[in-house]
Amino acid sequence: MNYKVTAKGILENVGGAENISNMSYCATRLRLTLKDPSKANDRAVKDVDGVVNVVNKAGQYQILIGIEVPKLYDEFEALVKGDANAQIDSSGAEQSDSIISNIFSAISAIFAPLLPALAGSGILRGLLILAVQLGLVSDTSGTYTILSVASTSVFYFLPVLLAFSSARRFGASPYLSALIGAALLNPNFIALMGNTGNGATTTFLKIPVVLMNYNSTVVPIILSIWAFSYLYKFLDAKVPETLKLVVVPLVSLAIMIPLTMIVIGPIGVYSGEFVANIVNWLIERSSVLTGILIGGGWSVLVSLGIHWAVNPIMINNISTYGFDYIVPFTFACNFAVIGTTIGVYFKARNKKLRNFAVTGLVTIALSAIIEPVLFGLLVKNKKLFLAQIIGGAVGGAYLGLMKVVTNAFVFGSVTTFPAFVGENSSNFIQAMIGLAISLIVSAVLGYIFTNKDDALFE
Repeated sequence: MNYKVTAKGILENVGGAENISNMSYCATRLRLTLKDPSKANDRAVKDVDGVVNVVNKAGQYQILIGIEVPKLYDEFEALVKGDANAQIDSSGAEQSDSIISNIFSAISAIFAPLLPALAGSGILRGLLILAVQLGLVSDTSGTYTILSVASTSVFYFLPVLLAFSSARRFGASPYLSALIGAALLNPNFIALMGNTGNGATTTFLKIPVVLMNYNSTVVPIILSIWAFSYLYKFLDAKVPETLKLVVVPLVSLAIMIPLTMIVIGPIGVYSGEFVANIVNWLIERSSVLTGILIGGGWSVLVSLGIHWAVNPIMINNISTYGFDYIVPFTFACNFAVIGTTIGVYFKARNKKLRNFAVTGLVTIALSAIIEPVLFGLLVKNKKLFLAQIIGGAVGGAYLGLMKVVTNAFVFGSVTTFPAFVGENSSNFIQAMIGLAISLIVSAVLGYIFTNKDDALFE
């Protein structure tokens, strides 16, 4: 793919830079907020080299690219911001009538840049645990400690990373925001808790402060940087240029760090734990039903581009508890999609359709990206979509019944199997059985629902 040519082609067919009010990207999609969606030519955008599909959902014009989307975004951003007629909302807070759409868009933009670090760290942790179980590495050795630090640092310093990406989304200074996140992890601040831990108290100018351990937390720093963005924009607009270098960071740090520690942080911790506890309680109460709903319905969420709303819960579970129940259900969905492509391959006679099925299978198995098959085949053939949903639901039910967990936030593929490796050796075995069920059920149904004369939809 020629990223510059692809970016130019997309821009020309969505109404030009002047028609874009906001832009961001996630793991596989370029996400645009268009001032006038009617100016976009869907057919022409789909025909641009490198574009897999176009979806206009959740208040956004979503262009499916694949895992190369960050490189494309760089070229696209340069073209848009180089247009003198473009008026981009740098805060990323588009004035949409839908609050839900704005939330989904914000979550996507905040977490997308961190996904490689989260996934890579998770796989490394799984491989390290496996190496210890096989006796290849001693858990008392320096090698283990160094690799353990390498695989867990992304979670410990998550507030700093989220602060940086949140600042880019909300329009604040990324570096001042990172300092706010770092302040929450400063050893001197953590030492104030003593042996009490969360709930210990101190004072700031005689104001009571409830102390919290913020390493690995998600919600507090996002709320803090969202609030900081308003202060930063106010200071940036009011402070004279000659004083900005000193006054803006001085006032920002002096206000936001105490405010986060006193008010925003505890609220964020308790609210995040509350949501996570509700989800985990529902899973514990009816893990089979949860497996059916998520395993079968995850592809529907992906097709709408709103699966990002669930990702922070999974990340929070991993960082807080060290495991998560939801990630395995997303594996069930992905392997159901793989199974469907296998069924299509063995039943269809059309060479182009068979080649597409094989390409989709390899893509999902290696990179966990289901969108090409989802939009290129399943949403266009409702029977095959149903085959995948049933396969994912059945496999998800088994994973839920056996309480399968992952020790990392990863996307479901063959390369991320190490995420199932843990202290409980049966967890990996049960995971493989559940994923095999998803694959086999959807493969059989995909074979049944495919007509020999089916061709690939254009």
